[in-house]
Amino acid sequence: MKRLALAMAIAATLAAPAHAQDGRALFEQTCATCHGDDANGIRGTAPTLHGVGRQSADFYLSTGRMPLADPADEPIRTHPAYSAAQRKALIDYIGSLGGPGIPAVDPAQGSLSEGEELYASHCAGCHQIVGQGGVVPGGVAPPLQEATATQIAEAVRVGPYLMPAFPEAQIDQQELDSITRYVLSTRHPPDRGGWGIGNIGPIPEGMVAWLLAGAALLIIARLLGERRPT
Repeated sequence: MKRLALAMAIAATLAAPAHAQDGRALFEQTCATCHGDDANGIRGTAPTLHGVGRQSADFYLSTGRMPLADPADEPIRTHPAYSAAQRKALIDYIGSLGGPGIPAVDPAQGSLSEGEELYASHCAGCHQIVGQGGVVPGGVAPPLQEATATQIAEAVRVGPYLMPAFPEAQIDQQELDSITRYVLSTRHPPDRGGWGIGNIGPIPEGMVAWLLAGAALLIIARLLGERRPT
């Protein structure tokens, strides 16, 4: 309900055509309550946006993680609150405050095998090996099935919410291309074992297999027992 009310407030505030609004004016209307009029942040409410760059603004706005109905909420993926033109205006303004640009990424230039290895080392512990998401202490690691190649690259560099950021010194451009290629490949994984069971990973899939096998053994034992002569 809070997000619905926020969306209605934004719609009312942004009634004028997007091209008639400048990014700073849009920021002051919809973002300054939490981030401050000068985007220096408000202690205990929201961080400064000076130095975060276009990559952070594009990630949070394009995935609908911002704005939040409540600063204490966990930012989750949802439909963007702003139009494409309004997002561009905000991104241009926040980008003018300094920081890195939107990362370039080309999954076709990456190595699928290298990407799988890197993803298993850095990401699978939280997001699960085929990007279906999971629960981590203090929050939720979201599924990656809706993320675009650019959003995947931005998340790696930005480190949203509880996720650590990985600068180029840790994950270079070639490795970033490879990770992105692997994540995109998980959209349609091959079911080499037969029944995929949602591709949720070997441990839960193994538990399901054991439960089915145990039930089958109980049924067989019951049938055999009924056939014994009295």
